[in-house]
Amino acid sequence: MSPRQLSVGNSGRSDRITGKTVKAVIAKKTIKAGKKTGNSTPFSDIVRLAIPNKGRIAEPIMELVEKSGLHLAETGERRLITRTLDPHVEILFARPIDIPEYVATGAADLGITGHDMVIERESDVEELLDLQSGKGKLVLAVRDDSSITSVKQLAGKKVATEFPVITRTYFEQQKIKVNVVLVGGACEATPHLGIADAIIDLTSSGTTLRTNRLRVIDEVLQTSTFLIANKESLRTKKEKIDEIHLALESVIRARGQCYLMMNVKRSSLEAVKRVLPGLSGPTVMDVASTEDLVAVHAVVNEERVYSLINALRRAGAKDILVMAIQRMIR
Repeated sequence: MSPRQLSVGNSGRSDRITGKTVKAVIAKKTIKAGKKTGNSTPFSDIVRLAIPNKGRIAEPIMELVEKSGLHLAETGERRLITRTLDPHVEILFARPIDIPEYVATGAADLGITGHDMVIERESDVEELLDLQSGKGKLVLAVRDDSSITSVKQLAGKKVATEFPVITRTYFEQQKIKVNVVLVGGACEATPHLGIADAIIDLTSSGTTLRTNRLRVIDEVLQTSTFLIANKESLRTKKEKIDEIHLALESVIRARGQCYLMMNVKRSSLEAVKRVLPGLSGPTVMDVASTEDLVAVHAVVNEERVYSLINALRRAGAKDILVMAIQRMIR
């Protein structure tokens, strides 16, 4: 399949269409779905967000989208295109590898997929936001018992990968000629089967490589999950895209943060403030009380909450509440 060919639908269909026609195909599906659901929002006013329909990043991304406030209007059987409670936003479910080209051709205005997928597709899109998830790296690895210790020793050898574009680019930059063997999965098994001398594959923890007795000899690319945008849509649908960007970013900012609320005697306030780190210092408010109390609020890293609680009590805080933060907007 060429970089500009895409599979349409989330089933195992074998039909292929090019990037030039995918927008028209999905538009027809949108119009048909609109008639069934009664959605009268003009097609040109809708911002379509493409997200993975499967794979390791699909579930975390769906959770992120829901937390951002873009709740699905249809919670039954998953369709190719699903409306959200915002009539101007809909979700397109697609393979992660196809999302960059859907966005580049305008079939989707926004997409969420890996940086590695964008590079592999060579898609002309704008990367708007690192979603700080799905982190990993593409590495060059050989068998543990291989005599190969450097990239130069792979000249004329076979390298198996699911990322042929990235692999060829990497070796061209190294000025080394290799034979690229394209595989559709279980890449780590190919050196042991005699199919390849080395692999370029995605790893996050390195556990799979160690389990399959493989040794890394170079790092090819670091990757993470990104929000990407069609460049023309950034101009014509800027307001709604900015709104979605902010919603997703606010969820990411809130990760790992807690909101602390407590009552403090005014005489102990300075001692408590010295204990609290906060993002920009605690918020202090008067409390209608005969005990001369103030309410102190602060956002802190959740990893510090355990040790902070006792420190705050010793400093004079009481009635301490710890609350999760869903979204944080600066």
